Amino acid sequence: MSTDAVGGVWTYAAELRAGLAAEGVEVVLATLGPSPPPEPGVAYRRCQLEWQDEPWDDVRESGEWLRELAQDERVDLVHLNGYAQAAPPWPVPVVVVGHSCVLSWHEAVRGAAVGASWQRYRREVRAGLCGADAVVAPSSAMASALRRLYDFGRGCRVIANGVSPHPGTSAAKQRLVLGAGRLWDEAKGLDTLDAAAARIGWPVAVAGDAGHASARSVRLLGQLDRATLRLLMDRAAIFAHPARYEPFGLVVLEAALAGCALVLGDIPSLREQWDGAALFVAPGDDVALASALQRLIGDDALRSTLAASAHRRAARNDARTMARAYAELYVHLCARSPRAVPA
Repeated sequence: MSTDAVGGVWTYAAELRAGLAAEGVEVVLATLGPSPPPEPGVAYRRCQLEWQDEPWDDVRESGEWLRELAQDERVDLVHLNGYAQAAPPWPVPVVVVGHSCVLSWHEAVRGAAVGASWQRYRREVRAGLCGADAVVAPSSAMASALRRLYDFGRGCRVIANGVSPHPGTSAAKQRLVLGAGRLWDEAKGLDTLDAAAARIGWPVAVAGDAGHASARSVRLLGQLDRATLRLLMDRAAIFAHPARYEPFGLVVLEAALAGCALVLGDIPSLREQWDGAALFVAPGDDVALASALQRLIGDDALRSTLAASAHRRAARNDARTMARAYAELYVHLCARSPRAVPA
């Protein structure tokens, strides 16, 4: 299984690997990208990822590295959390999972299609989608975007992301609004949260990489490891994620499991996951966001009701359910392959 350590894909891969182990599936984890994996002992190759500037030599070489690793480990199936490396023929079945893409990001965040400079990216991604034996997306919204933007001529299965049960603490909820994500990434909408924070009665804190971005009204906590962020979610009464683009939203799932009431960007993927269990605001509308946050701050009953609804919804998206769905897909693909499926 390929992964990177840049964002939520690492959390997804770690959870899936652990869940598959419980199903009797051994996973060889191979990390690509500029950042080494947080877990020691995982195969790693430093390289440009396909969405970065002029990555194609690195993409080709990292694909060759993946093939050598797969041959050395005698794998029965390859699971790629990226696109381009699926294009050349593999001797075993290949699953491609589309967690996000530049074309759908650009449409949602910039409000327009990408320019000519991204046409090679589109061709490379489409070639990978066409070369895969199966394509998976974490939400129907992302599956629809992939089919529309890349026209790859096959179905796209939806398997929702999942995480392990939240460890939980006995700490009481505090008067705190929490956000999390890359502050410099316009997709996350944390600039909107910063603008709204000045209008509400509770403090607002944001965890994540700020990059060169600055904030006026929220308290920046910097990058936190997952365990620390989960503890912080346990204490926060409200979690705000006014995203402009979010193909699934693992961080929202984590916050819901921690018992936070949710205020989310009103986009198709988040509606798909959380409709009826959160308040929604138009992306980029800091006045509406402040109003929704203040509504929850002033209404204990509503805050409690939404938090309970979100928690129940989140409990369905557990890592074990996700792993079983992938294991069933793997068995189906391997059964069609000349290679036998291990007992």
